[in-house]
Amino acid sequence: MADSNSGSWTERMSGRERVRHVVELLDEPTPVQEIADRADVSRATADDELQRLQSDDWVTETTVDGTKAYDLNPVRMLFDEVTDLIEAHSRDELESQLADLKAEQEELATEYDVGTLDEFREQLADEELSAAELRERRNVIATWEAINTELGLVKHALQLYDDVVELSSSQTDSPSTLA
Repeated sequence: MADSNSGSWTERMSGRERVRHVVELLDEPTPVQEIADRADVSRATADDELQRLQSDDWVTETTVDGTKAYDLNPVRMLFDEVTDLIEAHSRDELESQLADLKAEQEELATEYDVGTLDEFREQLADEELSAAELRERRNVIATWEAINTELGLVKHALQLYDDVVELSSSQTDSPSTLA
């Protein structure tokens, strides 16, 4: 059955496209051979495409256990996410999202009688909690971290909003000076 999935995968996308698809799903630095295996391409094809992606700032080269590896470029990812937020939402919508996220964060702080995520984490070590309570707290930590991440992205989007909108409109509205 894996062969039939593999066949459709290789028929629908070129080797380079498969490498790019695999790279988009990376959540940690990954050796070239593992990327090649996941993309069902030769190591040479994967390495060549990864070098191209690195020159375009999509990935960064690193090493894992002495082996060349690649990871998504975190700076590029941040800017892409912020740009996507700006393109998808008005300033008012982003301000509303910011207020909603802050309210969620404050609800968690009130519910658990803490001021910050760090204080909440300290309670894990200080209090005697059952396994179920610990699992619940780990879920709350994951939620709180996700809220913090979204808050950061929305704040960045609001800070850069005018610049991105202005630059985007000048690219589409102004005549080319190269004509």
